[in-house]
Amino acid sequence: MECHYISTERLTIARLQEILDRKLPIALSDEARRRIVRCREYLDHKIKNSEQPIYGITTGFGSLCDISIGGDELAQLQRNLVMSHACGTGEQVPSEIVRLILLLKIQSLSYGYSGVQLHTVERLIEFYNRDILPVVYQQGSLGASGDLAPLAHLSLPLLGLGEVEYKGNRRPTAEVLEELGWQSLELQSKEGLALLNGTQFMSAYGAWSLMAARRLSNWADRIGALSLDAFDGRIEPFCDDVHLIRAHRGQLSTARAMRQLLEGSELINRPKKHVQDPYSFRCMPQVHGATKDTIDYVESVLETEINSPTDNPTVFPEADLVVSAGNFHGQPIALAMDFLAIALAELGNISERRVYKLISGTRGLPKFLVVNPGLNSGFMIPQYTAASIVSQSKGLCMPASIDSIPSSQGQEDHVSMGSNAATKLYRVALNTERVLAIELFNAAQALEFRRPAHTSPELEHFVSDFRQSVPFIDNDTVMYPHIEAAVQFIQRR
Repeated sequence: MECHYISTERLTIARLQEILDRKLPIALSDEARRRIVRCREYLDHKIKNSEQPIYGITTGFGSLCDISIGGDELAQLQRNLVMSHACGTGEQVPSEIVRLILLLKIQSLSYGYSGVQLHTVERLIEFYNRDILPVVYQQGSLGASGDLAPLAHLSLPLLGLGEVEYKGNRRPTAEVLEELGWQSLELQSKEGLALLNGTQFMSAYGAWSLMAARRLSNWADRIGALSLDAFDGRIEPFCDDVHLIRAHRGQLSTARAMRQLLEGSELINRPKKHVQDPYSFRCMPQVHGATKDTIDYVESVLETEINSPTDNPTVFPEADLVVSAGNFHGQPIALAMDFLAIALAELGNISERRVYKLISGTRGLPKFLVVNPGLNSGFMIPQYTAASIVSQSKGLCMPASIDSIPSSQGQEDHVSMGSNAATKLYRVALNTERVLAIELFNAAQALEFRRPAHTSPELEHFVSDFRQSVPFIDNDTVMYPHIEAAVQFIQRR
């Protein structure tokens, strides 16, 4: 079976997507094993031969950094750290995000700057490959000193503690380990800190949302093109001449995508009575394109993050150096995730405006896209739903990264709140998906009122596929199952 080897090669978001989609097992490369073992051996030697305190290894944590810990208590120190920091609450982290957290934590530890035992990393890999997913909660991290609370929950199962999702059931870890014949691990010096320090919780949410953002960006173009044609819109605003003189890459690529999607359409090529379209149609290249450019930027930031060791202290065997610094601070990705949330919310914002125009009873379309308005409310309320979702996303887009609340008696006096940025981004991505599904529901309905004229062959095929899941609405019916079917249609493709 093909396997993804954790190695020195740069892990891209595209490769991450491939690993998840193909359900590839993971393993350490020989080089990664060598780096992990070398660092652990160096650290053991350093502790044995050094009289100087080393933060988090022979001392307490946070504001307790001045309290020295005896050599016979170092293992208990790490176990206590994991247990005491497992203070998460709120909603359970979805399984697809937990898989990503596991994978990214393994990636970070593999660089050989963390001082963990090889056996510890191998157990995390066993969890990943066997789909033994620790129960982690969404709330509790400040996004500095790493994602302490959620990563503590991720690490509890190593000790035989906490709970896991296994074979579709939520179970006590000890019960699952006994079933598999596994022993719980005894953490050595530094290991608890290496497991809990790091940005893998927020990075996993960010990576998932980034993958979703690319998919939703493509959907926004396709659905927007269908809405444009159903609204009897004009193609001229999408010509290259307009977008070459402004030279934003996303803007130009959106305009070209729209022209390609509409190539061969009878509707787009017929003479128009109106001189111009509303901004929600005419400015799709500018708005959708700005989101594309944001996605590219955020991808560059996230790829740097997921290819970095982010725990503390950092161990440099070659330089004979153990440095207590701040690579666990989530500010670089907190800012980026706040930015991406805004960009995704705007895809939903402009989508809802197109829905509003489609149901407005103009350009030959019936009011609320139904044959007998009045007796039938038709598509009146799906627009309400879209407006409600868009409004919620706007509220979620207040940047989390502008806040900071000191912790640990002031030792940790500036935090990123990146975990809040990450979970808000996740919600905005889901919201945008639902709004686009509602637009598709409306656009496909509007297209039928243009018959016998046709849109482009590509969009006709697209609508035909959609009709396998969602019917044309003749008279009022219960609408929510159709909205959910539209959401699932987007998710499947």
